[in-house]
Amino acid sequence: MLPADELQLQKKNITPEKLAEQLKSFKTGFPWIKIASTAENGKGITAVSDIIEKNRLTSIWENTLQNNISVIKFVPASGAASRMFKDLFEFIDASYNEPKKTAEIKFFEKIENFAFHTDLNNMCLKTEGKSIQNLIADKQYKTIIKNLLLPRGLNYGNLPKGLLLFHKYQDENRTPLMEHLAEGALYAKADSNEVKIHFTVSTEHRILFEKHLNEVLTTFENKFGVKYNISFSEQKPSTDTVAADAENQPFRENGEMVFRPGGHGALIENLNDLNADIIFIKNIDNIVPDNFKEETIEYKKLIAGLLINIQKKCFKYLQSLDSKEISIDLINEIQQFIEKELCIINPRISELNNEELKHYLFAKLNRPIRVCGMVKNTGEPGGGPFLVENNDGTISLQILESSQINTSVAEEKEKMMRSTHFNPVDLVCAVKDYKGNKFDLTKYVDPQTGFISSKSKNGKELKALELPGLWNGAMSDWNTIFVEVPIETFNPVKTVIDLLRPEHQ
Repeated sequence: MLPADELQLQKKNITPEKLAEQLKSFKTGFPWIKIASTAENGKGITAVSDIIEKNRLTSIWENTLQNNISVIKFVPASGAASRMFKDLFEFIDASYNEPKKTAEIKFFEKIENFAFHTDLNNMCLKTEGKSIQNLIADKQYKTIIKNLLLPRGLNYGNLPKGLLLFHKYQDENRTPLMEHLAEGALYAKADSNEVKIHFTVSTEHRILFEKHLNEVLTTFENKFGVKYNISFSEQKPSTDTVAADAENQPFRENGEMVFRPGGHGALIENLNDLNADIIFIKNIDNIVPDNFKEETIEYKKLIAGLLINIQKKCFKYLQSLDSKEISIDLINEIQQFIEKELCIINPRISELNNEELKHYLFAKLNRPIRVCGMVKNTGEPGGGPFLVENNDGTISLQILESSQINTSVAEEKEKMMRSTHFNPVDLVCAVKDYKGNKFDLTKYVDPQTGFISSKSKNGKELKALELPGLWNGAMSDWNTIFVEVPIETFNPVKTVIDLLRPEHQ
């Protein structure tokens, strides 16, 4: 290894062994995940439809909040907004000057419906001396788009989603960050009246996030009668992955190895740094205005209540297994709980003697727990719920992306296509053990669930290594519960036109 390479690794806090491991992955690739079956209602997915049960689970959560429990809402917010405006960027470069494609026509037809309309109009008046209405009358459509997307104007094309105006209210317009402040106050307020929210942001945008937060924090504290405890973190350089060339050697630029962010799975490190009993996880762009929040809040409390319920059972069983005396009947009860409620199946469990069985049951129970909301599949992209064959021979619930499934095998593709639900990144997690100690979440990652993609840099082809995704491979060894939640709780903004959906108006 070159001395310059060693220095580069030291700066990133990446060991030579880790580099060698990454380069080996380019040569060997990653094994496909073996699906035992699709998870569905009654078989891996719980549907809570009974109103009494809903109220019971909601009450469990509301009562838990009164018991000095530490709760954090974790929001991955580093995503850039550039992809939101793909159609509008293409329009700027198009050979025609008037809206032609559906997205372009709709944008200008409904331009007054966007929360950023007033800011955009003021910007156009400042830079062009004309209002949006006058620019449209003069057919200067591209000028309007440039004032929205480029640095000369609002610079929306270079900002993170979390800082764009998404929603209009009578007395204010809100960004996703502001909506997450509102949401947190409605289901994650501790007994002390404190609401903790943690945003993961990109390094270049952190100052902008902090500035925006300072501008709105007092207003939201007064509006909801809470005290916010907001923190930020960035993806760690130590989680970057080396890029490779065609020979699976480090891709270099000006003699230096090129490293890339390791994907959202790297955020397991950020999650691991948080000290809390319960952590909610939700993407930055999956938010709605206040008049649509009721169902979201209801199901957030419901899945959190279910998590507390499951955790209490796990803790009770772990304490029993930890004691010297435990009856055969209770061992059988614990085994049934693991199989029926946690959906962990061991085909060879009958071969274990009594001590081996106790050890196995203890190991399976003493893990982080996550309850994942699942919505019915309507064609939206997202990981699907499956029962999967694990490396230790057991079968458990996992969220899989299509890139992890060998779709060239007809049987595997058929299983994937039978999936009835997908994960909208709606999770609540318990990350402490039955003695109150925090789990080291990095020990529950399956390193064999990454994937390799082809990219280019300055016209040269390279191979990129993605770490296991945060809610699939990075949480592979967690205990998992899938719960059906209404599609109304899933309202992501992938394109600017999504902001015209009724749920965002």
